[in-house]
Amino acid sequence: MEPRTLEDDRPYLRPEEPSALPWFVAALVIVLAGGIGYYYYYYLPAQRVPAAPVAKTEPAPAPQPAKPAIANPLPQSEAKSLPTLENSDSMMRESLAGLLGSKAFNDFIIPTQLVRRIVATVDNLPRRSAPRRVMPVHPVAGAFRTAGSREAPMLDPANTARYAAYVRAMETVPARPLVETYVQTYPLFQRAYEELGHPGKYFNDRLLEAIDDLLAAPEVGTPVRLIQPKVLYEFADPELETRSAGQKILIRMGGANALKVKAKLREIRQELAAAGAKKS
Repeated sequence: MEPRTLEDDRPYLRPEEPSALPWFVAALVIVLAGGIGYYYYYYLPAQRVPAAPVAKTEPAPAPQPAKPAIANPLPQSEAKSLPTLENSDSMMRESLAGLLGSKAFNDFIIPTQLVRRIVATVDNLPRRSAPRRVMPVHPVAGAFRTAGSREAPMLDPANTARYAAYVRAMETVPARPLVETYVQTYPLFQRAYEELGHPGKYFNDRLLEAIDDLLAAPEVGTPVRLIQPKVLYEFADPELETRSAGQKILIRMGGANALKVKAKLREIRQELAAAGAKKS
């Protein structure tokens, strides 16, 4: 097997390894079900005061870059009762186990650094690729399967059954109380998003971008043809291969699973929009 590169660290189609395909979609529900956040207040650095007055006129200070506008604001919530980002795992575990059930939590969730994993996963959804090492969810069991010949492989429709447990768990989470919990405790996700390298940007905007990107995933008929230029399988259709990581996940999950996921995402998006409309 060829040495692994950073490009290989994707939720892609690796033969004879557990697939990570449903991780991102599950994370979109988990990010809301967790119900933890931190509203980030952005302050510009204070201007330095001269030690003594000078006779000449000082040049005007350079304009500070404008803070990015928030497109989808949520009602502000008190962050005083929330744990710090570093100490948030206990609260996350309790919240997720309560909403998903203890068995589903133990089966699916990686219980450490949950907020950071979730934020990184959601941020990667609309991108071309996303590292598996930051995922908050275990991959599905079993090996990825192809159909057809070695020279002309295709996505095996039997793979879709492997994602059924993830999709069922997602469908059981009610959208309204899930979003209410998210809004009431919005804050540490925002802190983690800033920490990830997005100062002044608003995590809820990125979450909605990720949801909208998933909803825009095309419905692809079968068979879905593949190529294997190196270790990983890729879509033979260049138009599909250049899609975002999130859209390719939905395509690989199969049409029936994708429709169920999109239905739940529409419910969540509708509740997020309603919550934003209540902002005072």
